[in-house]
Amino acid sequence: MRERSLKEMTRGGLAVGHFIVEFATPGIGHLMKNAGCDFVLFDMEHSGFSLETVKSAVRYMEAARLPMIVRSPSKDTHHIARVLDMGAEGIMIPMVNSGAEAAAIVDAVKYAPDGRRGVALGIAHDGYRGGAVLEKLVAANVRTTLFAQIETAEGIENVEDIAATPGVDCLWVGHFDLSASLGIPGEFEHETFKAAIARTTRAARTYGKATGRLVPSVDEAVALHKAGFDMICYSGDVWMFTQALSAAVNAIRSGSGR
Repeated sequence: MRERSLKEMTRGGLAVGHFIVEFATPGIGHLMKNAGCDFVLFDMEHSGFSLETVKSAVRYMEAARLPMIVRSPSKDTHHIARVLDMGAEGIMIPMVNSGAEAAAIVDAVKYAPDGRRGVALGIAHDGYRGGAVLEKLVAANVRTTLFAQIETAEGIENVEDIAATPGVDCLWVGHFDLSASLGIPGEFEHETFKAAIARTTRAARTYGKATGRLVPSVDEAVALHKAGFDMICYSGDVWMFTQALSAAVNAIRSGSGR
């Protein structure tokens, strides 16, 4: 069966991935692919990963045939352009606050006539291959997938405009930052937070965009998918490693009477 691209994942159906914030090792892509992941979310905002590390990680994921989203450290054009030129199939932008801001990001992500991305061909993003220039630009615009993070009160107020922006493929909820911006940090059952989530999923459905979120548990993942979330990023490398190792160490001690 042909594997789905990131763009196809944002057009409907459940897609399940994993968050990488620490372990940028050569085998990590194959480990996630063999575990059944549909995509990987590779973090630059909070991880400390350098651009050089990301460029290597793109190759690891390509080798495993695992579509990769890179979360940019900022909304700055120079960060967006470099991540895309290194070959990331998807890019996630933090704290998108308005339709105008979303449109400016699309400008940085897409080549003309859809945007104003600077052109460099025959490098990492197109496999170092030659070819007809116009065909390459069109193919890159189709392939590159944009995830706009909705994680501020301002973003919620403008979520319909963000969702309506051509070139935005997915509204990705940053739940901790959103709760903090709403004045209720960590209170995910608060009515204000739940109303913000409902407004986001409604805007996404209205404009034919996907919705996504990082989740800490299987039960929450299932519930969010039933509530309208298409792309589920299950936990992260550091948390899964710590939880699994802690459980095993404690079980050994308990079983040994220690």
